[in-house]
Amino acid sequence: MSVPNVIIHRDADMLAKAVAARVITRTVDVQSGKGSASLVLTGGTVGIATLAEIAASPARDAIDWRNLDIWWGDERFLPSGHPERNETGARQALLDHVDVDPARVHVMRGPDSGMTAEESAAAYADELRRAARPEDHGPAPSFDVMMLGMGPDGHVASLFPGMPALYETRPVVAVHGSPKPPPTRISLTLPVIQGAREVWLIAAGEEKAGAVRLALSDSGPMQVPAAGARGRQRTLFLLDRASASKIPSSLGRLSSP
Repeated sequence: MSVPNVIIHRDADMLAKAVAARVITRTVDVQSGKGSASLVLTGGTVGIATLAEIAASPARDAIDWRNLDIWWGDERFLPSGHPERNETGARQALLDHVDVDPARVHVMRGPDSGMTAEESAAAYADELRRAARPEDHGPAPSFDVMMLGMGPDGHVASLFPGMPALYETRPVVAVHGSPKPPPTRISLTLPVIQGAREVWLIAAGEEKAGAVRLALSDSGPMQVPAAGARGRQRTLFLLDRASASKIPSSLGRLSSP
């Protein structure tokens, strides 16, 4: 796994703009090299703000949207169109405004599909398996970029401290009893996260500062799941000043004044 690189931005608004520019640049670079790219989206305030900034960017059309696979790191097990679903926020902020191929938008299904949470997780695992190539060496694609938000408790996706999902080797699991509502969720697991080429952890706000410090320390992923979120080739902690306030100044570089 790669050693994290920490980049600090002035505030949450600048962070969202910077991450959006980084997504566009990285996606274009990957597509120029191999024709297509894969991107894992995250929800949350900054995650959705980032998608809105991509939609608003004049550079967004540099991306070949028809040759981009969109995935999610986790989803709330709620009906399609529910305002608390990550998919709903992503569609409103970005996907409804660009020419994506619907067949390449890989949604975690909710209860309106007729599936249980376990069946939805198994269906997503099957979808990942079908998309994986021999060079991925596993049951899921090696995503080009996986974006992950981070909670004040250090959770990423729907992997919460001390919960059984952290021990899973299956690529996707149903999570019950989440300490953050709603209680039932679908989540990728650490082996899939660690198989991504690049993992970007995005955090803003002083309430995240303790979790950021622990995630960059020697803490184990069972206590601080973000500590286990590392990409195979690159790991970025993309932070605002508030969320970076408890880490040593030597760990990060300020990207904007």
